[in-house]
Amino acid sequence: MTSKRSFSLSASVFGVALTALLAISPARAASDSFSTEEILRGFEKTVFGLEYRSWSWRPYLVKKFTQPVRFYVHNLSRRDRKAVVHRFVREIDRRIGGLKTSITNDPAAANFEVYVVDRSQYVSVVQRDIYKNDRAKVPGRCLVRVVSGRDGIKRSSAVIVSDEGEFLFKRCLVEEILQGLGPMNDDKALTHSVFNDASRHSRFTVFDQIILNMLYDPRIRPGMSMKQTKPILPLVARDARRRVR
Repeated sequence: MTSKRSFSLSASVFGVALTALLAISPARAASDSFSTEEILRGFEKTVFGLEYRSWSWRPYLVKKFTQPVRFYVHNLSRRDRKAVVHRFVREIDRRIGGLKTSITNDPAAANFEVYVVDRSQYVSVVQRDIYKNDRAKVPGRCLVRVVSGRDGIKRSSAVIVSDEGEFLFKRCLVEEILQGLGPMNDDKALTHSVFNDASRHSRFTVFDQIILNMLYDPRIRPGMSMKQTKPILPLVARDARRRVR
């Protein structure tokens, strides 16, 4: 998949119900299936890398929400996917310690907006609602934009394509929403992760649950560099592994 991330220059930046449930359920694997080295490497690659860079953005620092994340779903596609997105948001709330998510009925109250669109709507929605520029180039097959400052992520917006098959919808849903929470890089070495455009994962894998639990551990603060996290990261990884277990 070739989804792309975009960042604010001014902010320093399924058929049946059972199918829908399975689409977002975390993939089953034991948390001890991965070595500590794999987990630490996965954290560093996803949290401190950045797939698409802006000259004025500082990618190599921790980015995370420090306030509760309030989701609003704009279902613009012909097929109503809102219940599936809501279910995944609730799954995130249960699976990630240190992060509180909720669903709001007021888009003005949201700090994470999700647009579910058909492919024919993708370009216009990204230009109008995400970039606020009707001449902006629109990358990727799905997209998330993150606005982040020194105190953490201020807001995120994801655009998910609904009508190009269940795999693309499920993968976009999981990857773009999770990346909108902070781990923003893809890497082909991450075989256990959805943060790998070459992988066939379309669920919230156990590996990625560990990474997100590490990121939202209170010892990991927005603006920290890789060097600053290294002394505590093995302990953070140990505790995250225990939580996911």
